[in-house]
Amino acid sequence: MNDRFLRAARRQPVDTTPVWFMRQAGRSLPEYRKIRERWRLVDIVADPDLCAEVTLQPVRRLGVDAAVMFSDIVLPLRALGLEFDLVDGVGPVLAEPVRSAAAVDALRSDPAQEAVPAMLAAVERVARAADVPVICFSGGPFTLASYIIQGGPSSDHALTKSFMWSEPAAFDRLLARLAALAVDYLVAQVGAGAAAIQIFDSWVGILSQEDYVKRILPHTSAIFESLSVLAVPRIHFGTGTAGILEQIANCGADVVGLDWRVPLDQGWSRIGAGLAVQGNLDPALLLAPRPYLAERVREVLERAGGRPGHIFNLGHGVLPQTSPDALQEVVELVHLGLGASFG
Repeated sequence: MNDRFLRAARRQPVDTTPVWFMRQAGRSLPEYRKIRERWRLVDIVADPDLCAEVTLQPVRRLGVDAAVMFSDIVLPLRALGLEFDLVDGVGPVLAEPVRSAAAVDALRSDPAQEAVPAMLAAVERVARAADVPVICFSGGPFTLASYIIQGGPSSDHALTKSFMWSEPAAFDRLLARLAALAVDYLVAQVGAGAAAIQIFDSWVGILSQEDYVKRILPHTSAIFESLSVLAVPRIHFGTGTAGILEQIANCGADVVGLDWRVPLDQGWSRIGAGLAVQGNLDPALLLAPRPYLAERVREVLERAGGRPGHIFNLGHGVLPQTSPDALQEVVELVHLGLGASFG
């Protein structure tokens, strides 16, 4: 197996910088779009063979160093008794948002495995077929809570923040439930063959440092502490997190994902040399002229300086309008490197 992603996540020497892309499965690939002509997203994640095929497509086409499961962070929420639809062009939409203490306390506590059998079967298929490590993921406590409270995607998360401040005890109970669900889900995915896990707490960047430290960090830390026994690399990712990087560095992750709003070398310095770093090309740069794209890829590599522990990625997910050729070029540029020693 090509294990350079795992080696970099553990800050070990590698032959060249590993690269994978968030949302590399689906979106921009023509072979995925052909599948979408017949099946909706909700159909794909419910079919282990289809889900595995979509997950493996970018590995075959692009030569990336990891396979990230094609999934959605809300899938395990059915273990709490929550129903939702994955609406094309919108995202997850919940049938009944949770907006009271009574609604929090009425949530079920079914095993995550029972809510996502198709996804676990897909993980097994990918792990058997891929010659690169499989990354599985879960939503972070705050991001999942926001979906549950808002009822779907949000630009301001106003209802979530209001509930956090007006019902602090219920909000804390909700996040504790979501942290336990994330652990259950990720343990099951590792059991199915995942070689690394990532927490997508994509929206914590909208919080103040005070609210993050007081209300979110304890639950995120509990997740990573519980997963330490699995002996797989643990990644934390969020967007707009420049104001809380030092606090994120204390959550217990092995790798911290950086978005494009902070230079990689500065972000790495702030989280500390004892952690690996993932990132952090602006996804929109994949739409830029190719010479400029290449220049910016090299800039990220230069900021990493060839130090063990850098995993090249975007600062968020691949945009749907991205050309697969641009993704391919980035993979080749990263693997070519800067002619420096990566050991």
